[in-house]
Amino acid sequence: MFEVEFSSASRKFLKRLDKELVRRLIEKIEKLSIDPFPSDVKRIVNRKEKIFRIRVGDYRIQYVVIHEKNLLFVSDIDKREGAYD
Repeated sequence: MFEVEFSSASRKFLKRLDKELVRRLIEKIEKLSIDPFPSDVKRIVNRKEKIFRIRVGDYRIQYVVIHEKNLLFVSDIDKREGAYD
């Protein structure tokens, strides 16, 4: 199981959402901490780092897996239209 760490931007975004949506996003992130590469995960191309994304409704969770530290770093959570800027 991977330890989960959130960026300040992802924490701030979660604080602005309603509780039901936050529950769904956190539930998905907890599943990622057990299996960081489920079948519906996609790698974001044209980035230097290996950043992955997973869909939760209209929202995207972007994260990096750091195997050396046993860490899943949630770098960004955003609506689909603003997630790739």
